[in-house]
Amino acid sequence: MRNLKLLKSSRSSPLEGPGYPQAVAVRADTGTLLAASHSSIMEYDPRTGQVVGEASLAAEGFLPEDGGGAVVGLQHLAEVDSACLATAGGDVVLFNLNTSQLECVGSVSSGLTAMAWSPDEELVVLATGQETIVMMTKDFEPIVEFRIHQEDFGEGKFVTLGWGKKETQFHGSEGKQAAQRKKQEVQPAAAWDDGRPRVTWRGDGQLFAVGAVCPRTGARTVRVWNREGVLQATSEPISGLEGALCWKPSGSLIAATRRHANKHAVVFLEKNGLLHGGFALPFSRDQAQVTELRWNHDSTVLAVWLEEAAPGGDGRVNAYVQLWAVGNYHWYLKQSLDFGGDALKAPACLCWDPERPFRLHLLTRGWTSVAYDWSWTTDRSPGAGAADNANVAVIDGDKVLVTTFRQAVVPPPMCSFELQLASPVNQVTFLCQPQRTNQLAALTSDGQISVFVRFGTSRLQPSDADGLSHAPPPPLRVTPPQEEPLALRHLLWLEDELFVGVRSGPLPSSSTLLMLRPAQDADDALAIRGEVDVGGVVIGMARCSRTGAVAFQLEDGAIRTLLWDGPEPSLQDWLDSGGRSAGFPVPCVQMSLCSISGQECVLGLTDRCQLYAGDTQLASGVSSFAVCNDFLLVTTHSHACRCLQLKDASVKGLQAALSSDGSQNDETLRRVERGSRIVTVVPRDTRVVLQMPRGNLETVHHRALVLSQLRTWLDALRFRDAFESMRKLRINLNLIYDHNPEVFLENVETFVTQLDSPNRVNLFLTELREEDTTCGMYPRPEGSPVPVRIRPAAGRTKVDTVCEALRGAVETLGPNRFFLSTLTAHVKKSVPELEVALQKVHELRVNPSEAPDAVSADEALKHLLFLVNVNDLYDHSLGTYDFDLVLMVAEKSQKDPKEYLLFLNMLKGLEPNYQRFTIDKHLKRYRTALQHLSRCGEERFPEALQLVKEQKLYSEALRLYPAGGSLHKALSCEYARHLVDQQQADLAGLLLWRCGEPAGALQAFASSSSWSNAICAAQQIPLPPDQLALLARDLAGKLIEQRRYSEAALLLDQYAKDCEEAILALITGAAWEEALRLIYMHDRHDITETNLRPALLEAVSSQNAFLEAQSAAFARHRSRLAAVREQKEKARLDLLDEDGPDGPDAELYSEAGSRYTHSDSRVSSRSSKNRRKAERKRLSLKEGGPMEEPALMSALGELVATMDKMREEVHGLLRALVLFRFDSRAEKLQLIYEAALQAMAAAVPEVWPEGLQSAGGAPLAGPDSTANSITARFQQQQTPVTSQPASDVPAAPKMRHGVKWKLSVLSL
Repeated sequence: MRNLKLLKSSRSSPLEGPGYPQAVAVRADTGTLLAASHSSIMEYDPRTGQVVGEASLAAEGFLPEDGGGAVVGLQHLAEVDSACLATAGGDVVLFNLNTSQLECVGSVSSGLTAMAWSPDEELVVLATGQETIVMMTKDFEPIVEFRIHQEDFGEGKFVTLGWGKKETQFHGSEGKQAAQRKKQEVQPAAAWDDGRPRVTWRGDGQLFAVGAVCPRTGARTVRVWNREGVLQATSEPISGLEGALCWKPSGSLIAATRRHANKHAVVFLEKNGLLHGGFALPFSRDQAQVTELRWNHDSTVLAVWLEEAAPGGDGRVNAYVQLWAVGNYHWYLKQSLDFGGDALKAPACLCWDPERPFRLHLLTRGWTSVAYDWSWTTDRSPGAGAADNANVAVIDGDKVLVTTFRQAVVPPPMCSFELQLASPVNQVTFLCQPQRTNQLAALTSDGQISVFVRFGTSRLQPSDADGLSHAPPPPLRVTPPQEEPLALRHLLWLEDELFVGVRSGPLPSSSTLLMLRPAQDADDALAIRGEVDVGGVVIGMARCSRTGAVAFQLEDGAIRTLLWDGPEPSLQDWLDSGGRSAGFPVPCVQMSLCSISGQECVLGLTDRCQLYAGDTQLASGVSSFAVCNDFLLVTTHSHACRCLQLKDASVKGLQAALSSDGSQNDETLRRVERGSRIVTVVPRDTRVVLQMPRGNLETVHHRALVLSQLRTWLDALRFRDAFESMRKLRINLNLIYDHNPEVFLENVETFVTQLDSPNRVNLFLTELREEDTTCGMYPRPEGSPVPVRIRPAAGRTKVDTVCEALRGAVETLGPNRFFLSTLTAHVKKSVPELEVALQKVHELRVNPSEAPDAVSADEALKHLLFLVNVNDLYDHSLGTYDFDLVLMVAEKSQKDPKEYLLFLNMLKGLEPNYQRFTIDKHLKRYRTALQHLSRCGEERFPEALQLVKEQKLYSEALRLYPAGGSLHKALSCEYARHLVDQQQADLAGLLLWRCGEPAGALQAFASSSSWSNAICAAQQIPLPPDQLALLARDLAGKLIEQRRYSEAALLLDQYAKDCEEAILALITGAAWEEALRLIYMHDRHDITETNLRPALLEAVSSQNAFLEAQSAAFARHRSRLAAVREQKEKARLDLLDEDGPDGPDAELYSEAGSRYTHSDSRVSSRSSKNRRKAERKRLSLKEGGPMEEPALMSALGELVATMDKMREEVHGLLRALVLFRFDSRAEKLQLIYEAALQAMAAAVPEVWPEGLQSAGGAPLAGPDSTANSITARFQQQQTPVTSQPASDVPAAPKMRHGVKWKLSVLSL
């Protein structure tokens, strides 16, 4: 839905030359034109109006001097910097652009009728006067020559498969009579056809087509050859086919013209010669003749050059150039250039620029060159309020197709309505006044303006009451009339009776702004009431509908402001926020005015898809943009549509937003179909209309526009509008509360009143979730105020708070009408109140309401069944012990009455407590079931005991039955057996002991080695002395196995009466002083010599050996740790020498870090049962292993901890040695242990340095380092002290220096 907009037209002064131009070409590297006439060839610069080079063809004998010669082809050859031309006399001439010399490179005696170079300039095709084709290389060496007219169809000849006769085949809508219809004879070419062949190449240079008059039929036929000169296809016989021929550069179609019986049309042929669509020209069959067809180089615009077939009443022949474009399989006439009947102003030749696809070069017969620069634009109404209909106008010849997207999305080529005019339309503009932006004006090719208005406030044109005027209005003449086509461009309708336009200035590099107002002496004319000369060529104009500012752009990108509302119009430079002149660094083909953070700004889009805000590039790869209601919408070549808010934005912020990829919940980003472009944005709405490359439309509701509109509605307490939009666009309804919880709770009754429907309230309640949608799903825009969050009361969640608030509101506003909403509020709580809801339904069934808007109990129950699973609802109703309620629910369920009726009848026959027990057990509510069963008496105790055992409800059962009773005792005994099975015999013994079962308690205590309680229980029984002694020996044996020697000695001494065994146990446990006490108490000095002294000597020997082994291991691990750290430090320095993280080994470290990190995560995911085993395996002391350093530190830490724990043990051994006069051995032991402690204390700072934890364990290089970590550390220039992360480094052990263990007598 785009139109072609004329950016500028460059007209040169007429040249002084004989005759008229016959051929024109563009020199792409300099932008000059190459023109050939019947006597000469010249290179002409249209920007300066100077002839760069010229050579006479007649003087060199290539053309006759009488002017009867003709140039049949002209081509610029960039490789040799020359121009190649072919004359009708048969000469092929090279014109050197540097020396202006002519050189004949070949001649054909029969003459030449056409010449066409391949797009890659490697081959040239010549059509000779003998109707042959000569193909040559770029060096003019012949390749092949063949006749144009051949009997063979070509290599692409269709193959008939023999599927029946023509009479039996399907003929579509024509019916069977089409089989009997005789084949019409092909009509010969028209009388005015010059008979010359036309040659055209496909864009890739692989095929070329030749259209020539067939000598057998007299009609034109198109044949296709490949670049080897092999015929590929011949067109089907086509009556009325004319000479114009041009292959679409993209290669899909060949354009030609054809006269039908009732129309004149442009038709398209495929490369196999078959017709493939076309469109009718806006002329009758014999009114005009097509001189040439020209595709632009991106295949989007087809130029049709026509001339009237017969002179008019004044004897003059009018000439036209029309520009056609296709969209959604419909061809639109976008521009029509009417050159009138002046022969000198009529086009002599035209061509498209090879570098700029939308620049059309034209040479008139009077040797005036004109260059038209076009661009695509979308003509949309500029309104920003709800009164604007989001109109988009599409030019289609003498019609304007208007679509009002606020009412409906009508796919092109259809529209909401058509505006018919008398002449083809070239420009469309909408009125820029607020509230009146639906008014439209159209500038036609004859220089007149037609106005279509909605309101009858203008004296220009009255309107229809139902909208835009559909009848053609009287056009307004612009006086004085414009002599050249498209003399008025960039038309703006500023006010009801004020138009602004641009025309070319007196100099080629100047323009003039025209202020057009109704003429005072004529109602059907617009007069120029003001002119402003601009020192530059204006290529774009824009007006801000909010501020009324008008800005225009010059061809160098400079921006000027038009001050049009004063007594006299004036110009000034566009100033940025700093007061400096601003403009685009490069020209922009589309521009718009907007306000960024309150500052007026100009946005522009270049033909290279770069978006600028003033002189700052915002983004590249932009295919379209639009500004609407403080939003900037952009579509990109990465198939995304961005919607950015301009109110609180900055230019740098927009630049950053457009360059980012967007997060997961980024509301500004939306993916769209490839090649989508913005057609329009409906003001004060959420709809964005996009057009796909094939022409169809798609309407999207951009998330940013939707959320902005919703926030506006919620701030204005328009809950109904917000709710309906959210429901239609599938926005989470939690946003209604999360946007501002405090305001919502204060206006919850307003919310219910506006929704005015229980169904809407129920829908809102059912979508409630605990998460805050403004923190994740719909984050707040940056800079927006954050409302005060309400903290729910203790034990209440967000859902509970909203449900309670809504329940209170609906019960206040209409308890009968909103009864279903009340039920929903109960059910949707975090802990559903199903019993309360069911009870309300039951009360409604018992006492139905007589209110007209009340619901019945059946409807309420159906609503509950919709919200809750029927089986869950049945179970909850059963849990209320109300059988009427249970029956009510069961009747609405799908349950078989045979199932629940028998069960309910059985329950009704039971005693109330046992009945409730049965129900709770059925519902698996075992605790309440046990409570009810405990009230049923002793006869139900076995059943209760069985329930306790099955569900392990021992603690609950003990609380339910009184202590001291037989039932309580039975439960305690059963609980004790359960505890014994659970390896908790000590607790089992306590339960048995307190309930009067000392024998069982004794057995439990004995099995758990609780010897003190066991002795007490044994004495309570009481046991005989011999059995008590035997019990003491058994308990002592278990204690010795558990290395509890002192407790075992007490049992043996006091209860077993065996002092010798007690003393031996103490000696085994190294309790030297306690053993000595018993020796003297029982007068067993013999044990001193036989057991105590030898044990002391053995103990000191073993301790010395152990200490020496530990010290050696500590020294070995310490030295290895130092070596490992030295190696890693050396590796780090080597890495720095190789230019840091960009060295050749950087990838090696990254891979190693990734591998070990992955291994760590795999180990950490193992079960806890094997975690310690995996940890030991991971911290291996294997030399060269990846975890050797932390393994060494862990081993050193264990050695230090073990040594530190031996302080008390060594102290006791030293005292015993001194007592028995083993001073030398004691001194040696003390020295060895002290040396070991001092060595370890001194090594702790070395092994665990102070900066270890603060360094974070992030090395520059190491097995756990990655490329990112190495780069970060390298940039910070930090020197790490270790090469392991902090998670793998064991903590430094704490030594107890305050424990006194040395003997001072040994230090003397």
